[in-house]
Amino acid sequence: MDKRKEESVRTVLRWVLALFYAFAGYMHLARPEPFLSIMPGWVPWPEAVVLWTGVAELLGAAGLLQPWSPVVRKWAGIGLALCALCVWPANMNHFAIDMAKPDGGLGLAYHVPRMFAQPLLIWLALWVGGATNWPLRRKP
Repeated sequence: MDKRKEESVRTVLRWVLALFYAFAGYMHLARPEPFLSIMPGWVPWPEAVVLWTGVAELLGAAGLLQPWSPVVRKWAGIGLALCALCVWPANMNHFAIDMAKPDGGLGLAYHVPRMFAQPLLIWLALWVGGATNWPLRRKP
Protein backbone atom coordinates (compact mmCIF):
# COMPACT_ATOMS: atom_id res chain seq x y z
CA MET A 1 0.00 0.00 0.00
CA ASP A 2 1.48 3.35 -0.94
CA LYS A 3 2.07 5.90 1.81
CA ARG A 4 -0.68 8.35 0.79
CA LYS A 5 -3.32 5.62 0.57
CA GLU A 6 -2.18 4.17 3.89
CA GLU A 7 -2.50 7.59 5.57
CA SER A 8 -6.00 8.04 4.11
CA VAL A 9 -7.08 4.63 5.42
CA ARG A 10 -5.46 5.37 8.78
CA THR A 11 -7.31 8.71 9.03
CA VAL A 12 -10.70 7.18 8.20
CA LEU A 13 -10.18 4.33 10.65
CA ARG A 14 -8.95 6.77 13.32
CA TRP A 15 -12.28 8.63 13.02
CA VAL A 16 -14.26 5.38 13.09
CA LEU A 17 -12.40 4.15 16.17
CA ALA A 18 -12.73 7.54 17.88
CA LEU A 19 -16.49 7.54 17.28
CA PHE A 20 -16.72 3.97 18.57
CA TYR A 21 -14.83 4.85 21.76
CA ALA A 22 -16.72 8.13 22.23
CA PHE A 23 -20.00 6.20 22.12
CA ALA A 24 -18.64 3.47 24.42
CA GLY A 25 -17.37 6.08 26.87
CA TYR A 26 -20.70 7.87 26.86
CA MET A 27 -22.52 4.60 27.50
CA HIS A 28 -20.20 3.75 30.41
CA LEU A 29 -21.20 7.05 32.03
CA ALA A 30 -24.88 7.21 31.03
CA ARG A 31 -25.82 3.55 31.55
CA PRO A 32 -23.25 1.80 33.73
CA GLU A 33 -25.56 -1.09 34.70
CA PRO A 34 -24.78 -3.38 31.71
CA PHE A 35 -21.06 -2.93 32.31
CA LEU A 36 -21.42 -3.57 36.04
CA SER A 37 -23.37 -6.77 35.33
CA ILE A 38 -20.43 -8.32 33.42
CA MET A 39 -17.68 -7.12 35.76
CA PRO A 40 -15.67 -10.02 37.25
CA GLY A 41 -16.17 -10.36 40.99
CA TRP A 42 -12.47 -9.90 41.72
CA VAL A 43 -12.44 -6.32 40.40
CA PRO A 44 -12.41 -3.84 43.31
CA TRP A 45 -14.68 -0.78 43.23
CA PRO A 46 -16.58 -1.80 40.08
CA GLU A 47 -18.58 1.44 39.90
CA ALA A 48 -15.40 3.50 39.90
CA VAL A 49 -13.80 1.19 37.33
CA VAL A 50 -16.76 1.60 34.96
CA LEU A 51 -16.77 5.37 35.49
CA TRP A 52 -13.03 5.78 34.83
CA THR A 53 -13.19 3.39 31.88
CA GLY A 54 -15.77 5.70 30.33
CA VAL A 55 -13.63 8.76 31.04
CA ALA A 56 -10.56 7.04 29.54
CA GLU A 57 -12.52 6.11 26.41
CA LEU A 58 -13.77 9.67 25.96
CA LEU A 59 -10.31 11.16 26.48
CA GLY A 60 -8.75 8.61 24.14
CA ALA A 61 -11.34 9.36 21.44
CA ALA A 62 -10.67 13.09 21.79
CA GLY A 63 -6.93 12.48 21.65
CA LEU A 64 -7.21 10.47 18.43
CA LEU A 65 -9.14 13.28 16.77
CA GLN A 66 -6.98 16.28 17.63
CA PRO A 67 -5.12 17.47 14.52
CA TRP A 68 -2.13 19.37 15.90
CA SER A 69 0.01 16.75 17.65
CA PRO A 70 0.99 13.28 16.40
CA VAL A 71 2.45 12.66 19.87
CA VAL A 72 -0.97 13.16 21.51
CA ARG A 73 -2.57 10.85 18.91
CA LYS A 74 0.11 8.24 19.57
CA TRP A 75 -0.45 8.32 23.34
CA ALA A 76 -4.22 8.31 22.88
CA GLY A 77 -3.84 5.16 20.77
CA ILE A 78 -1.60 3.55 23.40
CA GLY A 79 -4.09 4.48 26.13
CA LEU A 80 -7.03 3.04 24.21
CA ALA A 81 -5.07 -0.15 23.49
CA LEU A 82 -4.35 -0.52 27.21
CA CYS A 83 -8.00 0.22 28.01
CA ALA A 84 -9.13 -2.50 25.59
CA LEU A 85 -6.67 -4.91 27.18
CA CYS A 86 -7.96 -4.07 30.67
CA VAL A 87 -11.64 -4.57 29.80
CA TRP A 88 -10.98 -7.94 28.16
CA PRO A 89 -11.61 -9.85 31.45
CA ALA A 90 -15.10 -8.30 31.62
CA ASN A 91 -15.76 -9.43 28.05
CA MET A 92 -14.59 -12.96 28.90
CA ASN A 93 -16.76 -12.90 32.02
CA HIS A 94 -19.73 -11.80 29.91
CA PHE A 95 -19.05 -14.76 27.59
CA ALA A 96 -19.04 -17.17 30.56
CA ILE A 97 -22.14 -15.65 32.18
CA ASP A 98 -24.09 -15.72 28.93
CA MET A 99 -23.13 -19.23 27.89
CA ALA A 100 -24.19 -20.52 31.34
CA LYS A 101 -27.75 -19.27 30.77
CA PRO A 102 -30.26 -21.98 29.79
CA ASP A 103 -30.89 -20.26 26.45
CA GLY A 104 -27.19 -19.54 25.83
CA GLY A 105 -27.67 -15.78 26.11
CA LEU A 106 -26.38 -13.95 23.07
CA GLY A 107 -24.69 -17.15 21.88
CA LEU A 108 -21.41 -18.07 20.27
CA ALA A 109 -22.17 -16.08 17.13
CA TYR A 110 -21.89 -12.93 19.26
CA HIS A 111 -19.17 -13.85 21.75
CA VAL A 112 -16.60 -15.64 19.58
CA PRO A 113 -16.20 -12.74 17.10
CA ARG A 114 -16.09 -10.36 20.07
CA MET A 115 -13.19 -12.32 21.58
CA PHE A 116 -11.32 -12.23 18.27
CA ALA A 117 -12.13 -8.53 17.82
CA GLN A 118 -10.43 -7.53 21.08
CA PRO A 119 -6.85 -8.04 19.82
CA LEU A 120 -7.85 -6.31 16.59
CA LEU A 121 -9.12 -3.30 18.57
CA ILE A 122 -5.85 -3.20 20.50
CA TRP A 123 -3.78 -3.27 17.31
CA LEU A 124 -6.08 -0.79 15.55
CA ALA A 125 -5.77 1.75 18.38
CA LEU A 126 -1.98 1.48 18.17
CA TRP A 127 -1.97 1.72 14.36
CA VAL A 128 -4.38 4.63 13.92
CA GLY A 129 -2.65 6.50 16.73
CA GLY A 130 0.70 6.07 15.00
CA ALA A 131 2.36 3.88 17.64
CA THR A 132 2.98 1.04 15.16
CA ASN A 133 3.08 0.35 11.45
CA TRP A 134 3.17 -3.43 11.91
CA PRO A 135 2.30 -5.52 9.93
CA LEU A 136 1.74 -3.11 7.04
CA ARG A 137 5.19 -1.62 6.86
CA ARG A 138 8.39 -1.78 8.82
CA LYS A 139 9.96 1.46 10.02
CA PRO A 140 13.26 2.16 8.25
